[in-house]
Amino acid sequence: MTATADYKTLAERASKELAEATATEALRWTAETFGDDFIVASNMQDAVLIDLATQVKPDVDVLFLQTGYHFPETIGTRDAVQAVYPGVRIVNAEAAQSVAEQDAEYGPKLHERDPNQCCHLRKVVPLRNTLAKYSAWVTGVRRVDAPTRADTPIITWDDRNGLVKINPIAPWSDDEFNGYISEHGILENPLVSIGYLSIGCAPCTAKVAPGQDPRSGRWAGQGKTECGLHG
Repeated sequence: MTATADYKTLAERASKELAEATATEALRWTAETFGDDFIVASNMQDAVLIDLATQVKPDVDVLFLQTGYHFPETIGTRDAVQAVYPGVRIVNAEAAQSVAEQDAEYGPKLHERDPNQCCHLRKVVPLRNTLAKYSAWVTGVRRVDAPTRADTPIITWDDRNGLVKINPIAPWSDDEFNGYISEHGILENPLVSIGYLSIGCAPCTAKVAPGQDPRSGRWAGQGKTECGLHG
């Protein structure tokens, strides 16, 4: 069997064995199984996942997609994470082209004319290139985030990127998530407190009206709900 086949079999087995695992159990399994060969993804909306991961691996790698379009507050949160968790290594995944170079080739404001292409160039490809260096990645995807994520397993095989994918807080409700932030004093992007409940690139992120789906502020009015990172 190839290493990929071995890891795929491992993911399938772990998906059943850890179907009801707590976040800590899932992350401990990840650290014990992969050692330094995994990375935790964060959009720097908060540091919940990072806080959980550093409890089992203080020097964990943290992936941040540096798209060139982030809010200053998001970059500030990234820098604050590094200060609060000095052991972590922030891996800034960047697109092959700067925003200016992309504008020169595709025209300005590609995100308005073809958001799928913009996400592909600035998120999907950099993510894929970074994940190619690891055997597993950890995400903060939760089932309550959106209907497209309702069946998210805790452990799965990521066929698109060819590695094991761990979603340790997939079962968490909003109350559990917010309670963890409050109880542990977790870093949170200041934009959250003023109505930005799902934070991505600045041009494609809007405030969410009370009672609306948190992800309704992403690509508002464009019929787009996912950037392509998780499906």
